[in-house]
Amino acid sequence: MTTGIDALDARIITLFTEQPQIGILGASRELRVARGTVQSRLDRLQKRGVITSLAPTVSAAATGFPVTAYCNLQIRQTSGQTPIATHLSAIPEVVEAHTITGSFDMLLVVVARSNIDLQRVIDQIVEHEQIERASTQIVLATHIEHRTLPLVQAVARSLDEDVPQDEAG
Repeated sequence: MTTGIDALDARIITLFTEQPQIGILGASRELRVARGTVQSRLDRLQKRGVITSLAPTVSAAATGFPVTAYCNLQIRQTSGQTPIATHLSAIPEVVEAHTITGSFDMLLVVVARSNIDLQRVIDQIVEHEQIERASTQIVLATHIEHRTLPLVQAVARSLDEDVPQDEAG
């Protein structure tokens, strides 16, 4: 499977990130490339897993879950983490779960309606018999939301720098 992106891929990703409702035709006009080129590039980027979703980004806070917390789990290593992942996926307030290195085994991002509701979510998380311990940190303020566009733009800049000056036009 091919990895990485080229300059046009970066321009397409940037455009759809900044103007998600632009559509294929609008993007082809803005980028000055054929409509079929934009569509095939998007299809290829999705197939390769570069673009993982075209779904809207939803604010948990705006939907009634203003509390965000990180929850570290220590797991009893008896039957792997698949049963735990299955348990966690049934809890809607668990918005991310990652296997990690260090003194804990999993890192969760959870949301809740209040600090009291957060306790209910944590209680539900630790109900699984393989979870030995949980340590939770409540987010007080978010300074940088989850983002990938700066990475795409850094790749595009490095691609521009790699083009010899006489070819850059």
